[in-house]
Amino acid sequence: MYILTIEDYISAAHQLKGYKGKCENIHGHNWKVEISVYGQKLNDIGILIDFHDLKDLLKEVLQQFDHKHLNDVKEFTNQNPSSELLSKIIYKKIDKMLKQYSRTNKTNINVLSVTVWESATCRSSYQKKIF
Repeated sequence: MYILTIEDYISAAHQLKGYKGKCENIHGHNWKVEISVYGQKLNDIGILIDFHDLKDLLKEVLQQFDHKHLNDVKEFTNQNPSSELLSKIIYKKIDKMLKQYSRTNKTNINVLSVTVWESATCRSSYQKKIF
């Protein structure tokens, strides 16, 4: 199995309603978002997916969150924009886009994991169920 990993960044604010502490107040992060994809078969030139194509897909998803107050983004109207939920939402969006990419390009590429770093020492991951 081949695994490719890329990362990108967004800046966004959020607040965790119901949280008993300073994170209940609006605050921001420079979020690092890392995605890993996998597949079994390389194309005719020996690559799984062009890194540029993968980065473009991630950028398309992340622009929905960049420089926003995440509590105002539609995916978070009924839930807190925690790093855990952000990683899950990004995972599902990238997964849907990769399925379309795979159909168009006759490949079989899947998302393995999405990791969202809200600081240099705190991260959350959402990954494919492996057991």
